[in-house]
Amino acid sequence: MNSSTKKKLKVGVIDLVHKGPTKTLYARVMHANLASIMPQVIATWCEELGHDVQYVCYTGLEDLSKELPSNTDVIFIGAFTQSALMAYALSNMFRAQGAVTVLGGPHARCYPDDAVKYFDYVTGFTDKNTIIDILNDAEPHRPIGIQISADKQPVSIAGVKERWKFIEPNLKKAPFLKIVPMIGSMGCPYTCPFCIDSVIPYQTMEYNQMTEDLQHIASLKNPPLVGWHDPNFAIRFNETMDVLESAVKPGTLSFVAESSLSVLTETNMKRLKNNNFGALLPGIETWYDLGNKSKAMRIKGLDRVKQVAEQTNMIMRYVPYLQTNFVFGLDSDFGSEPFELTKKFIDYSPGSFPGYSLLSAFGEAAPLNLNYQKDDRVLPFPFHFLNNHLAMNVKPKNYDWVTFYDLIIDITEYTFSWKAIYKRVRANANGVPKWLNFVRAISHEGSGRVKYFKKIRNNLKNDPSFRDYFEGKTDVLPQFYLNIIKKDLGHMWEWLPEGAIYHDHKAYLKKHESLMVKRA
Repeated sequence: MNSSTKKKLKVGVIDLVHKGPTKTLYARVMHANLASIMPQVIATWCEELGHDVQYVCYTGLEDLSKELPSNTDVIFIGAFTQSALMAYALSNMFRAQGAVTVLGGPHARCYPDDAVKYFDYVTGFTDKNTIIDILNDAEPHRPIGIQISADKQPVSIAGVKERWKFIEPNLKKAPFLKIVPMIGSMGCPYTCPFCIDSVIPYQTMEYNQMTEDLQHIASLKNPPLVGWHDPNFAIRFNETMDVLESAVKPGTLSFVAESSLSVLTETNMKRLKNNNFGALLPGIETWYDLGNKSKAMRIKGLDRVKQVAEQTNMIMRYVPYLQTNFVFGLDSDFGSEPFELTKKFIDYSPGSFPGYSLLSAFGEAAPLNLNYQKDDRVLPFPFHFLNNHLAMNVKPKNYDWVTFYDLIIDITEYTFSWKAIYKRVRANANGVPKWLNFVRAISHEGSGRVKYFKKIRNNLKNDPSFRDYFEGKTDVLPQFYLNIIKKDLGHMWEWLPEGAIYHDHKAYLKKHESLMVKRA
């Protein structure tokens, strides 16, 4: 690997937090706080290598025609799969202007064989040497780009102090809550088969770097919150908390983290409260299996509901905000019981905010996706809808589509009824959680999703061609979805490459079978 790059380049870095223009209240309040870490790290590394860098975090509120870098040599774009079509359109536009384009982030890892049709480079694991190699080459690779990846996730990245010039503009966009992204670990020790992190070996980041970052944030006049981007924060609980407490005086900073119920014991909650953790986002997933992230892993059904509700109520005695995450449509789900059990949980634990996801198979993200593709259950929904709620691209094993959407509508209406909203607001003592829960309930996550799900259910019942698409009998995209893509992309629709709304939804299986043949 070369330790430096050849010539000074004009580099643009775009973090696609959102997939198109939006004016929602939630977007105005929260999207700037959803900035990813790696685009900031890459921008920092490129500057350290001597290049001119322009960084843009696109939240859906900016005017891209004014915000985007101009006259650039290389453009790095970070995107989740739901933003892939916007990323493809941007790449096409910048290529037309003479730039070399690079895609990174979850979509690049999940769908690399599709992304290389629209980018010169598509990255997997990315460390500084990966960036050096790209910038040393910095040449167009078309019609098919190059896939490039480090051997593993980096053990160190540019810290908060180093990337502050890229963090600060995002904080200025956030009107109330202001959150700095940090990460203490990579990978995950759990083996949930639908999760992209389940196949990545768990490793902690350098503790010295964490200490320096926390001390820098604490030195600011008005320190923002720290949002931990770990898939499961503080799995090595005491070790991690020792680092936090040695870095800054407990209570100096406030924290938000996604963690595991198995970690959130009452003893640990006392320590988290002492260190000013204000919000936690544990995964419950299902009442039947995948319970290795909960102390109720051997308990199922109503008994598990009661035990988890008891634990979440305990957690809320120590933190003001709790989001509990569920996945619907798993193969273990059957009939109305999973949904009725979730209603029970809402009744037993009214203060927590339930986050619902529909089972989705993101390309090469998880081994379980191979089984879905082998069973011909994966559907070719455009990437634009793969955000865990706009479309479920796996045919459910134990439901017909209309019944499934009837149940999804019912649980969503129950969760975000005025009665449930009132109980949730009343159960939260702190003003900010009350307000945030209310905004989320009346926006796209609550009433907005009910309206959308009802449109899907009605189309399934009344439009045979729409139903055929869901059944996998045709790959002709219903006009309903095409209209949404055009509206969401706005003027960038004109730059979307021909054929980009379609992808090979069995590419992972074909690649796997090809490798098996070569090894035989």
